[in-house]
Amino acid sequence: MTLEQLQAEMIYAMRQGDKEVKNVLSTLIAQIKKAAIDKGCRDNIDEALVNTEILKAKKQTQESIDGAIAAKREDLVEEYKKQYEIICGYAPSLIDDAERIMNIIAANYMGDISKKDLMKWLNTNYRGKMDMKVAAQAVDSYIKKVEEEAYNV
Repeated sequence: MTLEQLQAEMIYAMRQGDKEVKNVLSTLIAQIKKAAIDKGCRDNIDEALVNTEILKAKKQTQESIDGAIAAKREDLVEEYKKQYEIICGYAPSLIDDAERIMNIIAANYMGDISKKDLMKWLNTNYRGKMDMKVAAQAVDSYIKKVEEEAYNV
Protein backbone atom coordinates (compact mmCIF):
# COMPACT_ATOMS: atom_id res chain seq x y z
CA MET A 1 0.00 0.00 0.00
CA THR A 2 1.32 3.44 -0.86
CA LEU A 3 0.81 6.67 1.02
CA GLU A 4 -1.19 8.06 -1.90
CA GLN A 5 -3.56 5.09 -1.74
CA LEU A 6 -4.08 5.64 1.99
CA GLN A 7 -4.76 9.32 1.41
CA ALA A 8 -7.28 8.48 -1.31
CA GLU A 9 -9.00 6.03 1.05
CA MET A 10 -9.14 8.71 3.74
CA ILE A 11 -10.72 11.20 1.33
CA TYR A 12 -13.24 8.57 0.25
CA ALA A 13 -14.14 7.84 3.91
CA MET A 14 -14.48 11.56 4.55
CA ARG A 15 -16.85 11.95 1.59
CA GLN A 16 -18.89 8.97 2.78
CA GLY A 17 -19.14 10.47 6.27
CA ASP A 18 -17.34 7.55 7.91
CA LYS A 19 -15.58 9.35 10.76
CA GLU A 20 -14.08 6.23 12.35
CA VAL A 21 -12.26 5.15 9.18
CA LYS A 22 -11.25 8.73 8.43
CA ASN A 23 -9.79 9.19 11.92
CA VAL A 24 -7.87 5.89 11.86
CA LEU A 25 -6.44 6.61 8.39
CA SER A 26 -5.57 10.16 9.36
CA THR A 27 -3.64 8.87 12.36
CA LEU A 28 -1.88 6.25 10.21
CA ILE A 29 -0.89 8.84 7.62
CA ALA A 30 0.51 11.12 10.31
CA GLN A 31 2.48 8.22 11.80
CA ILE A 32 3.87 7.31 8.38
CA LYS A 33 4.88 10.90 7.62
CA LYS A 34 6.59 11.21 11.01
CA ALA A 35 8.53 7.99 10.41
CA ALA A 36 9.55 9.27 6.96
CA ILE A 37 10.82 12.52 8.45
CA ASP A 38 12.75 10.59 11.11
CA LYS A 39 14.37 8.45 8.39
CA GLY A 40 15.12 11.48 6.21
CA CYS A 41 12.94 10.46 3.28
CA ARG A 42 10.04 12.89 3.59
CA ASP A 43 9.76 13.43 -0.17
CA ASN A 44 10.17 9.79 -1.17
CA ILE A 45 8.05 7.55 1.07
CA ASP A 46 8.30 4.01 -0.23
CA GLU A 47 5.79 1.22 0.11
CA ALA A 48 7.96 -0.75 2.55
CA LEU A 49 7.93 2.13 5.05
CA VAL A 50 4.15 2.46 4.73
CA ASN A 51 3.66 -1.27 5.29
CA THR A 52 6.03 -1.30 8.25
CA GLU A 53 4.19 1.57 9.92
CA ILE A 54 0.79 -0.02 9.29
CA LEU A 55 2.01 -3.25 10.88
CA LYS A 56 3.41 -1.27 13.80
CA ALA A 57 0.05 0.47 14.29
CA LYS A 58 -1.69 -2.91 14.11
CA LYS A 59 0.57 -4.28 16.85
CA GLN A 60 0.12 -1.17 19.03
CA THR A 61 -3.66 -1.37 18.69
CA GLN A 62 -3.61 -5.05 19.68
CA GLU A 63 -1.56 -4.12 22.75
CA SER A 64 -4.12 -1.42 23.56
CA ILE A 65 -6.90 -4.00 23.32
CA ASP A 66 -5.02 -6.32 25.66
CA GLY A 67 -4.42 -3.48 28.14
CA ALA A 68 -8.07 -2.43 28.06
CA ILE A 69 -9.17 -6.02 28.67
CA ALA A 70 -6.78 -6.29 31.62
CA ALA A 71 -8.14 -3.01 33.01
CA LYS A 72 -11.73 -4.24 32.44
CA ARG A 73 -12.58 -1.20 30.31
CA GLU A 74 -15.21 -2.59 27.95
CA ASP A 75 -15.83 0.83 26.38
CA LEU A 76 -12.19 1.08 25.31
CA VAL A 77 -12.08 -2.55 24.21
CA GLU A 78 -14.88 -1.95 21.71
CA GLU A 79 -13.29 1.27 20.43
CA TYR A 80 -9.86 -0.37 19.98
CA LYS A 81 -11.38 -3.42 18.29
CA LYS A 82 -13.04 -1.18 15.71
CA GLN A 83 -9.73 0.58 15.09
CA TYR A 84 -7.96 -2.78 14.85
CA GLU A 85 -10.42 -4.07 12.24
CA ILE A 86 -9.95 -0.93 10.15
CA ILE A 87 -6.14 -1.17 10.34
CA CYS A 88 -6.25 -4.88 9.44
CA GLY A 89 -8.10 -3.95 6.27
CA TYR A 90 -5.08 -1.94 5.11
CA ALA A 91 -2.30 -4.08 6.57
CA PRO A 92 -0.29 -6.24 4.19
CA SER A 93 -0.64 -9.98 4.54
CA LEU A 94 2.56 -11.45 5.88
CA ILE A 95 4.28 -14.62 4.76
CA ASP A 96 4.00 -16.75 7.89
CA ASP A 97 4.64 -20.23 6.52
CA ALA A 98 8.07 -21.52 7.55
CA GLU A 99 8.27 -23.92 4.60
CA ARG A 100 7.56 -21.10 2.14
CA ILE A 101 10.21 -18.92 3.79
CA MET A 102 12.73 -21.76 3.53
CA ASN A 103 11.90 -22.09 -0.19
CA ILE A 104 12.42 -18.34 -0.67
CA ILE A 105 15.82 -18.58 1.01
CA ALA A 106 16.83 -21.62 -1.04
CA ALA A 107 15.78 -20.01 -4.31
CA ASN A 108 17.14 -16.50 -3.77
CA TYR A 109 19.88 -16.36 -1.13
CA MET A 110 23.45 -16.52 -2.38
CA GLY A 111 25.48 -15.48 0.69
CA ASP A 112 27.08 -17.22 3.65
CA ILE A 113 24.90 -19.69 5.48
CA SER A 114 24.85 -18.10 8.91
CA LYS A 115 21.85 -17.00 10.92
CA LYS A 116 23.12 -13.42 11.18
CA ASP A 117 23.65 -13.07 7.42
CA LEU A 118 20.37 -14.77 6.51
CA MET A 119 18.32 -12.63 8.91
CA LYS A 120 20.03 -9.49 7.64
CA TRP A 121 19.19 -10.47 4.06
CA LEU A 122 15.57 -11.25 4.97
CA ASN A 123 15.23 -7.93 6.82
CA THR A 124 16.60 -6.06 3.85
CA ASN A 125 14.49 -7.79 1.22
CA TYR A 126 11.34 -8.93 3.02
CA ARG A 127 10.75 -6.57 5.94
CA GLY A 128 7.05 -5.86 6.16
CA LYS A 129 6.32 -8.84 3.92
CA MET A 130 6.94 -11.73 6.30
CA ASP A 131 6.56 -12.50 9.97
CA MET A 132 10.11 -12.16 11.25
CA LYS A 133 9.54 -14.48 14.24
CA VAL A 134 8.53 -17.26 11.89
CA ALA A 135 11.40 -16.26 9.60
CA ALA A 136 13.90 -16.73 12.45
CA GLN A 137 12.54 -20.24 13.07
CA ALA A 138 12.67 -20.97 9.33
CA VAL A 139 16.28 -19.77 9.17
CA ASP A 140 17.21 -22.14 12.01
CA SER A 141 15.51 -25.02 10.19
CA TYR A 142 17.14 -24.07 6.89
CA ILE A 143 20.63 -23.95 8.42
CA LYS A 144 20.06 -27.30 10.12
CA LYS A 145 18.84 -28.80 6.82
CA VAL A 146 21.86 -27.46 4.90
CA GLU A 147 24.26 -28.80 7.54
CA GLU A 148 22.61 -32.22 7.47
CA GLU A 149 22.88 -32.33 3.68
CA ALA A 150 26.55 -31.32 3.89
CA TYR A 151 27.30 -34.14 6.34
CA ASN A 152 25.48 -36.72 4.22
CA VAL A 153 27.49 -35.91 1.09
